[in-house]
Amino acid sequence: MFNRMQSKVKDLQKSMTEQNIDVVLVMDPDSVYYFTGIHDYLGMDFGRPTIAIIPQEGEISVVIPSLEQNMGRAMTWVERLLPWTDGIGEEWRGYIKDAVRGKKTVGLEVHKTHPVLGSFLAEQFPEVKVVDVYGIMCRQRMVKSPDEIVIMRKAGQVAVAMCQAARDCIAAGVPEYEIALAIINGGTRKYAELLAEDQSGVNAFYSPITHDLQILQTGPNMHMVHKRASIKPVNKGDSVYMCFCNLAEFKQMKVGFDRQYFIGSCTKEEEKVYYQALEGQKIALEMIRPGVKASDVHKASAQYYADQGYGICYRTGRSVGYSRLEKPELRVDDDTILEEGMTFAVDGAVSLDNGVAGRVGDSIVVTKDGFEYLTVMDKSLQIL
Repeated sequence: MFNRMQSKVKDLQKSMTEQNIDVVLVMDPDSVYYFTGIHDYLGMDFGRPTIAIIPQEGEISVVIPSLEQNMGRAMTWVERLLPWTDGIGEEWRGYIKDAVRGKKTVGLEVHKTHPVLGSFLAEQFPEVKVVDVYGIMCRQRMVKSPDEIVIMRKAGQVAVAMCQAARDCIAAGVPEYEIALAIINGGTRKYAELLAEDQSGVNAFYSPITHDLQILQTGPNMHMVHKRASIKPVNKGDSVYMCFCNLAEFKQMKVGFDRQYFIGSCTKEEEKVYYQALEGQKIALEMIRPGVKASDVHKASAQYYADQGYGICYRTGRSVGYSRLEKPELRVDDDTILEEGMTFAVDGAVSLDNGVAGRVGDSIVVTKDGFEYLTVMDKSLQIL
């Protein structure tokens, strides 16, 4: 793992040299982990930034709250940790001043950098040019290595375990939040089972606890695409839709996953819409292989929905991995050429204003001949 991270730092430093970027400051938690291995610390929600400092060449360092220093040390390959404490000296700002002083160009993931750091740089170093390195970092993450794909397959297992736990719980009279609790328990137990295979070294510092608000809709609320689980009970004749995209992960690697079930019965309209969602996803999946444009995958699926009389389809999928949304996206304006080793969440979805909807989603990895599922679970129409 550390060899991979060190290699990614060298790749970034090479790009920095080519683009005359003197130093990059990394603040986004996903990116900090990507380069350093440090994760699950208190962040800017608590006023406690952790910032990786990556110079154009040489040793990198991590500015870290002193309370997190011991945990960070156990997680990372980076030798130079720079602890700071509230109210002592310039806190984290002094380290940033030292890193930027005398530099002409600083790289930031601009839209992922907290305004506190952005404003500080603008005030202290108005003469320094800020370059957005988000695109560079996205390019680095697009193609996953074999060991990253192994981790993502396990994330897929966690997602499937969540869904299976929900499926076992769903019944008429069961409130939505109870299904969400079953999902949390099922995901946590599978995550813990997979972690137990190896607790050596840094593996001991990953938490299996599945968390975040479950996206779940039932019955007449099916057209409310990202509604959270409530106290509403499931009724006979309801459809139940669950999105696990903000929950499913393993060792910081994320996947997307969606499933839908019908309770007791299914109307002809619901059946039609569900099969249309399946077909929309199938058309996209059949397009996926190296050499194809991401936009063409989307256009094929979007054309199918248009032919069925539906409106605009925002996107058909997105890259997943270290973040829940990565590049490229399967959308009309992304002409990135697909490559072996890219990983995507690919969706099929139809929503009607009368509350009827059909939705399905899976994560896949692009292979030399097409794709393979990272989330392996039946998606045929099922009446529970």
